[in-house]
Amino acid sequence: MSNLELVLNMLAEVSTTEISKKEDPKGLNENIKVARKGAAVAGNARREIEEKTGKSAITGKNAKDLKLIGKKSNNK
Repeated sequence: MSNLELVLNMLAEVSTTEISKKEDPKGLNENIKVARKGAAVAGNARREIEEKTGKSAITGKNAKDLKLIGKKSNNK
């Protein structure tokens, strides 16, 4: 994951938490609706970033790859 992917993930989580506090969902179905609303916030941000930069915000990297990259950088 890139830094941008991590930030977008955090945005989805924080948005979902704040929406959940406001709407106080009860049960699975209501919680699913809240989660989709939070994900939509991050999805909209991702699409806008991609539109403005002209490149994808999504990479093929995963968190495990980032640990390897960080170790290589520290050894230099």
